Amino acid sequence: MTFMTTDNSLNKETYDLICFSHLRWDFVFQRPQHLLTRFAKDHRVFFIEEPSFGDDESRFEISKRENGLHVVQPHLPHGCDIDAEMNGLVSSLVKEQEITNYVAWFYTPMMIRFADTLAPKAIVYDCMDELSMFKGAPPELIPRENELFERADLVFTGGQSLYEAKRDKHPAVYAFPSSIDVAHFEQALTLTDEPEDQKNIPHPRVGFCGVIDERTDIELLGKIAELRPDYHYVMIGPVVKIDESDLPKRENIHYLGGKNYNDLPAYIGGWDVAMMPFAMNDSTRFISPTKTPEYLAAGRPVVSTPIRDVVRPYGEKGLVHIASTAEEFVDAIDTALTEDTDNRRAKAAEHLATISWDKTQSAMAELINEVITDRAETSAAHA
Repeated sequence: MTFMTTDNSLNKETYDLICFSHLRWDFVFQRPQHLLTRFAKDHRVFFIEEPSFGDDESRFEISKRENGLHVVQPHLPHGCDIDAEMNGLVSSLVKEQEITNYVAWFYTPMMIRFADTLAPKAIVYDCMDELSMFKGAPPELIPRENELFERADLVFTGGQSLYEAKRDKHPAVYAFPSSIDVAHFEQALTLTDEPEDQKNIPHPRVGFCGVIDERTDIELLGKIAELRPDYHYVMIGPVVKIDESDLPKRENIHYLGGKNYNDLPAYIGGWDVAMMPFAMNDSTRFISPTKTPEYLAAGRPVVSTPIRDVVRPYGEKGLVHIASTAEEFVDAIDTALTEDTDNRRAKAAEHLATISWDKTQSAMAELINEVITDRAETSAAHA
């Protein structure tokens, strides 16, 4: 087992954080990236991705990023015992990086076996999605999640609906819905340079940014494009787990591919309406889309299918138009195009002032500190 690292300058803080994630750090900038970049300002964070496979020996490739963030990419040989190999690599990581006081953080129960050799000060399960309902979910996921519930000290959920589904499974479950970096997306209000691949698309433009997968209602997309052929639909994001040949193809639908997080305000700022054409199926039952507050901070009117965590609170507060059918969707777009912009943005700003990724991360850190403190006091009392 060997290690590769691009930077050995490490900054030790109160505790290190070892995160196990099914998501690649450089895939899409979303909840894990928002939270862990903030933790990395005060702690060393080791973000361990799912392994990739090849013909070489087992190794971790460690990439030092901003502040205390380290992205750890496992490389394993084909046909190996994944759990055993990962346990060995994680043990070596802890030893070689002198990680002695640390918290284990999980985004997927499937990686719980990778941490069998660890003795963390606290275990956190940040349950951002109901992964068991996603396409291709492994059968071991539910029993491993039950085990993670037994071992975890804290469970965070990515939305209110997910909280309601998990709150009886653990004594310390906390809802932390998708939040927002307002300043980043407010740039859409003042940016004037259009991205090259969008600037020649005619108006009105109706846009979406995010992963295009089984959660996207591609049939709905095709129908609304047909119902309003003079509107142009901009789809930004990678296509995952669905065949690109199944996507609706029309002259007024524009697939621009994945974009860097830093470039999103420039794209969204060029839209007339933002949309969330999510399918209403098991994979979307508990989602809390980060793009809802992002669109609002960018000053766009928003139209969405009736996702529960969008209806509550955004639909109920009149911040998002909710539509169930293609006909309702295009009618809502028509309404959004004519509504009072100043009034809508003022209402959105009032709501967004109550949420931020900074506040979410700070609240999470406080709960973790309480667990560590309580455990230390208990150990001292029994010494």
